[in-house]
Formats: sequence, structure tokens, C-alpha cells
Amino acid sequence: MGILREEWENAGNLSAKDVCDLHTHTQASDGMQPPAENVRLAKEKGLSAVAITDHDTVAGVKEACEAGEKYGITVVPGVEISTRAGGKDIHVLGYYVDPENEQFLSRLEGLRDTRALRNEAIITKLQDLGIAITLEQVIAGIGRELKPDESIGRPHIADELVRLGAATDMRDAFNKYLAEDAAAYVSPPRITPEEACEWIIEAGGSPVLAHPGLYGDDLLVRDILEQGAFKGIEVYHSDHGPAEEERYQVMAEDYNLLITGGSDFHGARQGVIFHGDIGSVTVSTEVLKFLNKKG
Repeated sequence: MGILREEWENAGNLSAKDVCDLHTHTQASDGMQPPAENVRLAKEKGLSAVAITDHDTVAGVKEACEAGEKYGITVVPGVEISTRAGGKDIHVLGYYVDPENEQFLSRLEGLRDTRALRNEAIITKLQDLGIAITLEQVIAGIGRELKPDESIGRPHIADELVRLGAATDMRDAFNKYLAEDAAAYVSPPRITPEEACEWIIEAGGSPVLAHPGLYGDDLLVRDILEQGAFKGIEVYHSDHGPAEEERYQVMAEDYNLLITGGSDFHGARQGVIFHGDIGSVTVSTEVLKFLNKKG
């Protein structure tokens, strides 16, 4: 499954002419914009390709691919799967998954059911803290009807907390209530990163470990990489500084992994772009031919 050294070095070459953002979210999960708008913005930013990587769903891929044809930009069908390992929430990106694979769609539906139970538990904790919030309020605050294969995420709950005056902005809502170890944090049982890798591979895709710097535990990251069938690691991310990039470049070499990167764009909430803007973190489009290589 590993990638040859010269291949991942080429894939991580940021000086290449054509670049791509391999981590963006849309309204299909907890992003603020329709999938087509992500694609339009990517084109506007001068990108050659953009990946749609919504949480536990591929509901936005079809619209994004249609927009890709319209704007003349490559759209990478992707997903970001929620897993659990070492007492932490771990995210696994999947690239070039088949968005019509019935087994994969069924598995993702199960993950969204788990996400729904988590949301209910978060709301209960917030109510126990004296905050007058309901799930119905959160859904109403989205301002549109959710499709069956779309899901509610913590940013949606954070939006409602801000509207209620329980938090000043998105960051404050996470710090007080929704981030790991915060007052209303909930993490239900989830599949392992290894299982997520298997699901992605069986759906024709390539699994990549997302934003390892956010886990705060490089020993755990190494253990996860050793146990899973990963094809790459997200070295470049909006929340990674130069030190993190250097560490994970070394880790990519140690495990013979492809280097990827992306902004983790979610759109703007309360006028602030969460994580990073589309195109703010990129890698060479050379990476795509290796992510799309089977076997």
C-alpha cells in the first residue's frame, strides 16, 4: 500500500504549477455553502482541483462534480470518516471513493446515526448546564431543510449557542462546551481508524490520516499509522504550523506514505472562516494520480 519515496516527494512539491485543496466541507455536513459554491470558489482561487470531504457522507459529491464540469476544475470525490482510538476522536479522509457504492453508503448511514445520538447527548448536557437549547432550534437555525443523507455537526450547535448568547463566537462555543474535555463534550463509541481504512479501500478509495497535529499525541498517531492501511498523511493543514509540517513530513517518510494537504474549509460563521479559506493550504495535483491509483 505504501508509496515510493520519490513519488510522495513529488506529490508534496508545493512549487508545482497546478495545485489542489484536498480538504473542504459543504452543507452536506457542517460546511456553510452548497457543494457547487466550493467548486466555484476553488476555480476563483486559481486551483486546478478541489476535494469534497464531508463528515460521514458523500451527499455533496454529485453536485460538486457537475459544478466541476461547468467551471473546468477537477473534483475529487471524498469523505471524512469519524473514528475513535486512544481515547480521542480521529478523522480519516477517503479519496476517490465510489459515491454510489451501496455497502459504503449503508456504512456511512450508520455513522450518521451515531452522530445523531451524539448530538442529542450534547443537547442534553447543555440543557443540564442551564442553556435553553433544543435540537429543533439548531435545525431551524440552519435555515433550510436537511436532506436525508446530510447531518448536523458541532458547528451547527455552536451557531445556536452564539445566537442564544451562551458563547461569543464559534471558537468560544467550542472552548466552553464542544471541544474535547469541554463542559458538553460527548464522544460516542465509533469504529476504529483501521476499520475506516478498510471501508474506504473496499469503496475503491485511498485512506489518509487527517490533521494529525490536532490530536496532540504523536505516539498515538504513529500507532494508528502502524495499524491501519493508510496511503497518506495530511501533512499540510490550516492548523499545522511549520513544526508540525516538519514532523509529519518525517513521519510520511518513516511509513512510506503520500503527503497530502488541505484547508479544512467550512465557510464563514459570524464573519470568521473556520480553519482556513479554500486554497489557503494546497499540494501539487501530482498527488492525485497516486491517490487514484488502485492497489
